[in-house]
Amino acid sequence: MYEKTYPSKRFNITLQFLKKHITTSETIFDLGVSNPFSKIMEENGYTVKNTKGEDLDNDQSALQNETYQAFTAFEIFEHLLNAYTVLENVKCDKLLISIPLRLWFSSAYKSKTDTWDRHYHEFEDWQLDWLLEKTGFKIVDRIKFTHPVKKFGFRPLLRYFTPRYYLVYAERNPKK
Repeated sequence: MYEKTYPSKRFNITLQFLKKHITTSETIFDLGVSNPFSKIMEENGYTVKNTKGEDLDNDQSALQNETYQAFTAFEIFEHLLNAYTVLENVKCDKLLISIPLRLWFSSAYKSKTDTWDRHYHEFEDWQLDWLLEKTGFKIVDRIKFTHPVKKFGFRPLLRYFTPRYYLVYAERNPKK
């Protein structure tokens, strides 16, 4: 599908998971600015709205002011300091989130040149599960998958077998 230009394994798995849970008749609010995967969603018939680059730790107004039936956040929660408040402000009942998992053999990612492109969180699966539960969501489906590595060495070998990504579909628990 997306072999040359994009991280094909990750994007293909994510797209199939999205198609399994969200219909093209549902408008998606995708956390983060327009990106290669939001373009792929649009190419596959989805209507996608993105944030405009605001600091999501301090400003969740876009989550409250847009109209959408599904919320997505693909590899963005690890950059947020305030993921709990972001999830509290999601106003729809369906969400898909993917995160890079914390790896015991590799430290958290920190760009040497970009002050924003850093991972504040590298979650373990139970931490995202707990965050979703605390903000009123119930996990309906989840998958983990590895990151393809085309290098030689001990850590690339571990990456071949160790799941790097965690992808979750959750629905809001009904209010009591």
